[in-house]
Amino acid sequence: MTYPLLERIQAPGDVKLLAEKDLPNLCEEIRQFLIQSVSSTGGHLSSNLGVVELTVALHRTLDLPQDKILFDVGHQCYTHKLLTGRRAGFSALRQKEGLSGFPNPKESNCDTFVAGHGSAALSTAIGIARAKKIKNEPGKVVVIVGDGAFTGGMVYEGMNNVSKLNNLIVILNDNKMSISKNVGQMANYLTKLRTDPKYFHAKAHMETVLESIPLVGDALVKGLQNGKQLVRRGIYHSTMFEEMGFQYIGPVDGHDVFMLEQMLNNLREQFAPIFLHVVTQKGKGLKPAEENPGEFHAVSSIDLNHLTNPELSPKDSFSTTFGSTLAQLGNEEPRLCAITAAMKYGTGLNFFKHAHVDRFFDVGMAEEHAVSFAAGLASQGLLPVVAIYSTFFQRAYDQIIHDVNLMKLDVLFAVDRAGLVPGDGETHQGIYDTAFFSQIGIPVYAPANYEELKYWLRYLVQKERGPRSIRYARGDEKPAMAALGCSGNTFDRVEQRPFARIALVSYGAEAEEIIAACDLLQQKGIAADCYKLVRLYPLPEKICEALQNYEMILFAEDAIRTGGIGEQLAFALQQSGWRGTYLLHAVDNTHLLHANVPQLRRDQALDAAALAADVLRYVKEKHL
Repeated sequence: MTYPLLERIQAPGDVKLLAEKDLPNLCEEIRQFLIQSVSSTGGHLSSNLGVVELTVALHRTLDLPQDKILFDVGHQCYTHKLLTGRRAGFSALRQKEGLSGFPNPKESNCDTFVAGHGSAALSTAIGIARAKKIKNEPGKVVVIVGDGAFTGGMVYEGMNNVSKLNNLIVILNDNKMSISKNVGQMANYLTKLRTDPKYFHAKAHMETVLESIPLVGDALVKGLQNGKQLVRRGIYHSTMFEEMGFQYIGPVDGHDVFMLEQMLNNLREQFAPIFLHVVTQKGKGLKPAEENPGEFHAVSSIDLNHLTNPELSPKDSFSTTFGSTLAQLGNEEPRLCAITAAMKYGTGLNFFKHAHVDRFFDVGMAEEHAVSFAAGLASQGLLPVVAIYSTFFQRAYDQIIHDVNLMKLDVLFAVDRAGLVPGDGETHQGIYDTAFFSQIGIPVYAPANYEELKYWLRYLVQKERGPRSIRYARGDEKPAMAALGCSGNTFDRVEQRPFARIALVSYGAEAEEIIAACDLLQQKGIAADCYKLVRLYPLPEKICEALQNYEMILFAEDAIRTGGIGEQLAFALQQSGWRGTYLLHAVDNTHLLHANVPQLRRDQALDAAALAADVLRYVKEKHL
């Protein structure tokens, strides 16, 4: 397919050279390009299809990089990347050494800030806008916030601190609400009136004159403002934004590129922070995505001619195994509740919802609330399970410590996407949870296959109490791991060779690599045993005893080194009197990539070849 208009955009600002009449065709080309490209590489689809016209209008009216655009969440930035000359990079989107799926200032000076977690960009934008004021720098700061992010409390913390920033524009990308015809016509009329620069001049001048009247000036201004708020409350319920200091505009059609461009041009001169409410259709241009935007939020490569509904035929994965098992346990335990934060399908909790709708809670993009809410349930004798991706659990660490752990409440944390995660790169790696749970004394379990996940999930729901966690990888189980089955032990020696003086130890998905490394060593005539942990913290009883007679131990984990399980095992062995050589392979979080998992393992020296090579160096040095 050819893209004659899109091909004319090779650098920031090129979109301004197009004739206004060409804009609808440009938007159509962008939409078709995204559908074709993302269906091949994978990536975030629905959210990007919904903001095409809005992004085009912004690039037509702003001067980048002097003006700043921030995205919340950053995955809706694909059109922005196209309009800044990065179309060629989409062939390697989210792949090693390819284009990031999120804004990245290392790629372009038009990318203002790395953003992968929701609800945070408004606070960042306020900081950037305030910095411009302090430094007397020109330019506007525009932040596009999805309606989903407004389920997270940080947005409201930011709105409460806009404090007369007349270089800030907040755009609510509302892809859930529709505009009824009558209210829409009135809103359009008021929008045209209130975006006219004459309106702003008159408003600012009137308030200045009235405030200057001795004794009664402030009271007159306050009276007029109260009167306006009553009118606005009756027409479109915008008083909350106005009371927080915004000039509210909307709702407006987010797919009318002509109107959006005109409106943004009218807002060049502003006297207060602007709150622009834009209504869009998520997944626009791809019918299945329009009908089921959540299903096409983030996709792997897909066949556009054979699209399926993942809810009806879910892919075999740790997430769906967890979700279906928890739904079964809900049949047996009436106190069991399931909580997630805007990721029902991703965590597999759609199964629990269908079976136990009264005990399922999706709290929106509000991880902190999810954990404290679970604490409240547990304090009243219920058994809540909080299922969230590892990267997003980071956002609720205070609540884990203060609201759950201090009182030792019966909350089970189900840590999805644990370990190395493909595609999304540095913003989404699940490498910190082993450290932050274990540092505050919360038990951590890491099943390596479906059978272990089913067994230990049942154990943690039915038998263990207090705060506890279970972590598992993204995707499906690997054949080598499935073949191990489930012993029910907190650790297993899964490979044993005669006269082995070397042991390789790991857990979870990384256990596959130590088994493969043992095979590579065997080919070199070196015998090594393999141990796989299931309970990571507290370390299994007798693990030090089992490892006591080896001369060298290599520990590998797809989590951070500092404070991780490898360091804890090294200390425990030292305390037990072991004096051998200890090699630790863990994640260096100073250079996280967006790549597939095998590439990430190679980059972090966590693949079988790197592990075996380290052992071989040791053997050569020791002349074993």
